[in-house]
Amino acid sequence: MAMEVTQVLLNAQSIDGNVRKHAEESLKQFQEQNLPGFLFSLSGELANDEKPVDSRKLAGLILKNALDAKEQHRKLELVQRWLSLDNNVKGQIKAFLLKTLASPVPDARSTASQVIAKIAGIELPQRQWPELIGSLLSNIHQLPAHVKQATLETLGYLCEEVSPDVVDQDHVNKILTAVVQGMNASEGNNDVRLAATRALYNALGFAQANFSNDMERDYIMRVVCESTLSPEVKIRQAAFECLVSISSTYYEKLAPYIQDIFNITAKAVREDDEPVALQAIEFWSSICDEEIDILEEYGGDFTGDSEIPCFYFIKQALPALVPMLLETLLKQEEDQDQDEGAWNIAMAGGTCLGLVARTVGDDIVQLVMPFIEENITKPDWRQREAATYAFGSILEGPSPDKLTPLVNVALNFMLTALTKDPNNHVKDTTAWTLGRIFEFLHGSTVDTPIITQANCQQIVTVLLQSMKDVANVAEKACGALYFLAQGYEEVSPSSPLTPYFQEIVQALLTVTHREDAGESRLRTAAYETLNEVVRCSTDETAPMVLQLVPVIMMELHNTLEGQKLSSDEREKQGELQGLLCGCLQVIIQKLGSSEPTKYVFMQYADQIMGLFLRVFACRSATVHEEAMLAIGALAYATGPDFAKYMPEFYKYLEMGLQNFEEYQVCAVTVGVVGDICRALEDKTLPYCDGIMTQLLKDLSSNQLHRSVKPPIFSSFGDIALAIGENFEKYLMYAMPMLQSAAELSAHTADADDEITEYTNSLRNGILEAYSGILQGFKNSPKTQLLIPYAPHILQFLDSMYMEKDM
Repeated sequence: MAMEVTQVLLNAQSIDGNVRKHAEESLKQFQEQNLPGFLFSLSGELANDEKPVDSRKLAGLILKNALDAKEQHRKLELVQRWLSLDNNVKGQIKAFLLKTLASPVPDARSTASQVIAKIAGIELPQRQWPELIGSLLSNIHQLPAHVKQATLETLGYLCEEVSPDVVDQDHVNKILTAVVQGMNASEGNNDVRLAATRALYNALGFAQANFSNDMERDYIMRVVCESTLSPEVKIRQAAFECLVSISSTYYEKLAPYIQDIFNITAKAVREDDEPVALQAIEFWSSICDEEIDILEEYGGDFTGDSEIPCFYFIKQALPALVPMLLETLLKQEEDQDQDEGAWNIAMAGGTCLGLVARTVGDDIVQLVMPFIEENITKPDWRQREAATYAFGSILEGPSPDKLTPLVNVALNFMLTALTKDPNNHVKDTTAWTLGRIFEFLHGSTVDTPIITQANCQQIVTVLLQSMKDVANVAEKACGALYFLAQGYEEVSPSSPLTPYFQEIVQALLTVTHREDAGESRLRTAAYETLNEVVRCSTDETAPMVLQLVPVIMMELHNTLEGQKLSSDEREKQGELQGLLCGCLQVIIQKLGSSEPTKYVFMQYADQIMGLFLRVFACRSATVHEEAMLAIGALAYATGPDFAKYMPEFYKYLEMGLQNFEEYQVCAVTVGVVGDICRALEDKTLPYCDGIMTQLLKDLSSNQLHRSVKPPIFSSFGDIALAIGENFEKYLMYAMPMLQSAAELSAHTADADDEITEYTNSLRNGILEAYSGILQGFKNSPKTQLLIPYAPHILQFLDSMYMEKDM
């Protein structure tokens, strides 16, 4: 039943496109005609040491993809498909995979490890393959080191795939024993030690019972700490990754070890290779995250009932921790600002310093100020940049009272540095720090304003000047302006930015047209800032916002003019359309919020809607979402007049509701259904059959992401409010759906936070549906139709009243 697949697998990796395509077709055909034979052949190929490495690797990869997929519904199909295969075939495949763990070829072993873990992930929860863990553990004592290494790697992957409740404690103990022994310094082989250390990382979630036992915990911690001193850099890195994981999983068990861990991490941060040093810093960032969460949850007053006490590790370590982090800030890389994904010791250290500031508040200030004062005027750019970065990092956490006097002194200096400092790094960090000042210390909630009549003009002038600088500096300057505008959101009738409004808008539009606006997210930042400036503007500047409408419409029109584009250019054009639709959405909301401006704005409504419809015709997912949101805003602003756009718009609305793949688009479209119902009220009626049909289909689909379901229920309420007693014909479909969802939401005891959050949003959606339907039938003779559903609604309310996670 097995065909000779070697050549086909090699051909599938050929440079020649035709050969490759032909081979892919053959594999697909084989899989469709004889799945058991296909999987059996692949496992045989992987297990055969006489076959070429390339065909074995691909065989393993195809096997793995036959067992797992990213999309949930596809994954479930593959799981069912595997479970329904003949047991003999499955047995032979599993035997081949276990045999491969002894192969001298590293790639084959590693691939087999992953496939075994995928099968375990399917079978162990079904109480199948009970002998697997035992047979893996018996491998550990085999002589060839590579068998040991492959087995440990498999155990690691297995712990990643399977949830702890399907492995009994006896097996967990044996796995941990094997893994920790493999990490021990007495284990001579580095590959084995590395595989063991990585396996421990995945097994930590299984070790609850072991971490509660002092002796076992001490032993595990000792071995992990010793491994951070291994001569092999990869082992040191993996050991620190274990420490990071332990810091969040077992925070409450760390007290006895924290002093030793500080010494180990401090040494690594100062002396070790970057990958290791980064993990050592990450340990302290992780401790900050834990303590911030605990302090936020319990508001700092600990009573006996908090589940985890705060040990104030950060507060205790401050005098040693802060100097260590400040040293890291001087280890910048030359080009880190230009590179989107850059991450290095200086950035990690600054991030950790920011978390420390949020954890301990005011106490950090006096430890950091001397470093800033000493370095901020030094001739070496590294010192100036580090001092600026340190200042920017501690602006969130300490109280405004503590920071405002310092900021008042620093502000002038920063504004000068932003225009005059010869170094781009320093300017980039200075603009970022100004943004942080405006974000945390400027706005209606802060008592003493740092921005006054006296310095406002200078600030605006410097930021607009800085927007002409190199892309990464200009992007940060846009960000600073964003927070400057946001701080004036609450002021009326006049904003201090009003005199500069025209100039600011013009400068931002100029940025969007820069040749290099594609770099450092600059164009996106400029539009985001423009939106914020418009959103936070006051009535005085409404005439200028109106003048912006034709400008942005023209820009959007230009992206629609038909030239043949490469796929790369089309993607960029789609992004730009999204930004422009987003900008129009904010403008529509702003102008639509007061009668006089709304009246003037209406002259553009037809043209704008026409543009949005053309955007839909372009068919790119991201654009759909932004255009859909903008149409929702337009419907809200135009009210009943929106009816004239419905005949043309309806088909796109339907397409959005059918878009299961890009579920965000679907969710946004469901929201727009609500906007349209509120705008059109009973004029929605002609479209309701189509909309309701599609919404009911969405609810019963297992392919649609669950997050879209609560808003669908809410929209039932919107529709019922809009069409009143005409909702009658949908009751027999909508009510049972609501009832079964209500029942589902009642059975979620001991769920994790994510499930609880989802359940609550589901309940919200159901409540909104019921209240919309009840209100829609108010004062109608047809109210009687709702009586059969009343007991269930009351029961639902009652079950929620009893619920503790409300």
